[in-house]
Amino acid sequence: MKKLISLLLCMLMVCACASAFAAGEKVGVSMPTKDLQRWNQDGENMQKLLEEAGYTVDLQFASNDVQQQLNQVTNMINGGCQVVVIAAIEGSSLGSALDLAKEKGIPVIAYDRLLMESDAVSYYATFDNYKVGTVQGTYIKEKLDLDNAEGPFALEITAGDPGDNNALYFYQGAIDVLKPYMDAGKLVVKSGQIEFTDVATPTWKTEVAQNRATTVLANYADGSNIDAWLCSNDSTALGVTNALEDNYDGEWPIITGQDCDKSNVKNMIAGKQSMSVFKDTRTLAAQVVKMVGQILNGETVDVNDTSTYNNGKITVPSFLCEPVFADVNNYVELLLDSGYYTEADLK
Repeated sequence: MKKLISLLLCMLMVCACASAFAAGEKVGVSMPTKDLQRWNQDGENMQKLLEEAGYTVDLQFASNDVQQQLNQVTNMINGGCQVVVIAAIEGSSLGSALDLAKEKGIPVIAYDRLLMESDAVSYYATFDNYKVGTVQGTYIKEKLDLDNAEGPFALEITAGDPGDNNALYFYQGAIDVLKPYMDAGKLVVKSGQIEFTDVATPTWKTEVAQNRATTVLANYADGSNIDAWLCSNDSTALGVTNALEDNYDGEWPIITGQDCDKSNVKNMIAGKQSMSVFKDTRTLAAQVVKMVGQILNGETVDVNDTSTYNNGKITVPSFLCEPVFADVNNYVELLLDSGYYTEADLK
């Protein structure tokens, strides 16, 4: 509870600072899609806080269409936006728009997905993506008691979108925790699919994850159990859960996730998903609003990482928020008591 109170006080302080900044400027916010719950929440949180701080907001969703996002961002730059915040569909696809922003002297904040191969990216705001993976890997390690149990245990892996730079950080963080046990033979991946390129899920789509998981499950047609399924986020975890429900008769595995989407929290309560990494988008949105104000006021912009995120052209100054995990034991405190969801949301 103390951590929760500290988090809420921090958010209030960030919002209070944001409201003190010079207002009236126009800010562009580009989100990848409305198809995933988390991007709707991110967009709504960002717009609400920016407007409360007095800014005019041009919020656009790109329907997971790269060309559409490129056009939208270009229009924001040409339409008078003085800062543009971008959560990219594909990190390397917005080069011409970023070049235009640089030409016009418009700062760009990459939001939760790093914009790649451009020196026009001013800042990056995200959660500690490598730590997201270590949280997932550590959860599996502790639940299987890998340091003490004899094993072997069966593990399968479903990672994220190769076009999303974060996906590799999520994957690598988890693999760095679990690989020693894989090397020792205590964790066995029966499908043989371990490398990121083999376990990736283009566009993070539930259906894509479900189709691949259905194929993987052919390896367990002999009745053997899966002990854990590492899923990088909730949309992929939902696909894996759907495939298991249709094609698996063994003991239910540990399933990880990320984002605490409503359907996945319901699955946690029902015992179908074990955990989800909670990234409170209110915290991230509040931090970005603060950064926008600092940029427009010519102030020093808050960052806490200046060495990790190289986009192929520059190392982008970054602010990393802290992720935590939610499971059936703490979701009430993290998600309900904090006001992130209501009880009705999870019925």
